[in-house]
Amino acid sequence: MLNISGIHEGVVIDHIKPGGAMEIYDYLNLDDYEYTVAIIKNASSNVMGRKDIIKIEGPLDNIDLNVLGVIDRNITINIIKNDKIVEKGKLDLPEYVTNVIKCKNPRCITSIEQELVHKFKLTDRAHGTYRCVYCETKFNKKS
Repeated sequence: MLNISGIHEGVVIDHIKPGGAMEIYDYLNLDDYEYTVAIIKNASSNVMGRKDIIKIEGPLDNIDLNVLGVIDRNITINIIKNDKIVEKGKLDLPEYVTNVIKCKNPRCITSIEQELVHKFKLTDRAHGTYRCVYCETKFNKKS
């Protein structure tokens, strides 16, 4: 049995679809920080069969975890302080996301103006649908 120690302060990102941990690692730009990060891939899950888990040790004050709901709507977040879970729950889809989703429309202004931010607005919460604020191209990540 694999044993990865608990964390004193930080976040456990749980119920990630199998193989999705590295995508989340990249979206959160965890390479840019000095956090200790444990990525567990293909862990057994009673609910999902298999899942990925990310454990991040350290205060995540400057990371918006709600953007993860855009990537995988089934993710759960456990906030750890003093070795105890102080907050647990599912993510809420943010109204706007910036530079999380890239517009795929080759005619979009973001394709021409490289320095322009990729900004999407939530247009259908039930289906997790976002639209580019510039060209209204639809983005819908299937869970």
